[in-house]
Amino acid sequence: MSRAREVTLFLLRVVAGLLFLQHGGQKLFAWFGGMPPDGAAATAFTLAWCGGILEFFGGLLVLVGLCTRPIAFVLSGEMAFAYFRFHQPGGFWPAQNHGELAVLYCFIFLLIAAHGAGAWSLDGILRRGKSR
Repeated sequence: MSRAREVTLFLLRVVAGLLFLQHGGQKLFAWFGGMPPDGAAATAFTLAWCGGILEFFGGLLVLVGLCTRPIAFVLSGEMAFAYFRFHQPGGFWPAQNHGELAVLYCFIFLLIAAHGAGAWSLDGILRRGKSR
């Protein structure tokens, strides 16, 4: 992979993982004011709690680049589910139903699942260690 592709994949993976784990932190730990409407953390075993688990721990794994392909694939599916379950009923277009972020995360994680974490990741370090 060219250096520019490696750097941009690294930056996309780290930023997406960091932003995504913050959404999970809102749901699980009421970070940044928690989730609307009351700003509290999600109750265990609800959809919000399950989403928070996936977002926080999945975002963390994507951020560091560990088990990246399967985790990113699952997160892409979570965002597709979130879009169709919570946003699409509000209108056909993402700009209309406030689902742009879910769509972007879905396709960013799909790209990461397809291309992997890259050399600058724990997956890359582990892969290099096995080849020696």
